Amino acid sequence: MKHSNFNCFAKGFWRESPTFVQILGMCPTLAVTTKAMFGMSMGLATTFVLIFSCTVTSIFRKIIPVQIRIVIFTIIIATFVTIADLFLKANFPALSKSLGPYVPLIVVNCIIFGRQEAFASKNVVSKSFLDSLGMGLGFTTALIVLGSIREFFGSKTFFNIPINFVNFENFLIIILPTGAFFTLGFLIGFYNWLNRKLTKKA
Repeated sequence: MKHSNFNCFAKGFWRESPTFVQILGMCPTLAVTTKAMFGMSMGLATTFVLIFSCTVTSIFRKIIPVQIRIVIFTIIIATFVTIADLFLKANFPALSKSLGPYVPLIVVNCIIFGRQEAFASKNVVSKSFLDSLGMGLGFTTALIVLGSIREFFGSKTFFNIPINFVNFENFLIIILPTGAFFTLGFLIGFYNWLNRKLTKKA
């Protein structure tokens, strides 16, 4: 199946959204999105690992033995996860501490391994780069949206900036694990409703 460059990039935002369609990467999605900043940071770290892992996989796709491809894919991912983790610890120690173990756990993120197996190992470098960039930014956008909603209603802030023009009691439940499930479920439901509307119009 041929993929245009635009489709390779854009599908990660809507048609094949990792969060709202494929339901992948749920561990960091639910765990770190108590604030928009945390969601954006996790999304960008995942995007970095995704882009470089898929690009390297695509470069060496013809010489990676099929029998040990899973091991090699994991080693590639772990290499770039280590780089991302050390970068955050060195330059943003407070943020790294807030994200906790979820940056190292990018190693087992299904989004990355799925794109390596389903796309990067079968396509040229340029298309693999665009595919991973779109998927990563789509994932980052979803985490920012989820984190923004939880932060706004739970803390009355946005990217740690106080929102003073609203007058309601903080919904503390929304920044708890239960709130993460409910908010994500609402967003997935809204996505499905809007997607059906757009499909009918098309």
